Amino acid sequence: MNKAELVAVMSDKAGITKKQAEIALKAFTETVGVELKKGQKIQLVGFGTFEVVKRAARTGRNPQTGKDMKIPASKAPKFKPGKALKDIVNSGK
Repeated sequence: MNKAELVAVMSDKAGITKKQAEIALKAFTETVGVELKKGQKIQLVGFGTFEVVKRAARTGRNPQTGKDMKIPASKAPKFKPGKALKDIVNSGK
């Protein structure tokens, strides 16, 4: 499913226009990004949790040359699904 398809489904389910659904989706994704950048955790009970994890600096290997290279420390967004979402996915419905 791409963004346009998601917006269409959201508008049908919520009984709003596609434009309103697109605005709501954009507001959601922007808010999640801004809050994660601040280091905040976003918990949506039943759906899941968005958070930032820190990755330590490490030594990797360039697959083309085989030489060691340093990979700097970084932060990465992480999503952990909630029980209700896992149940929906595993129910087969």
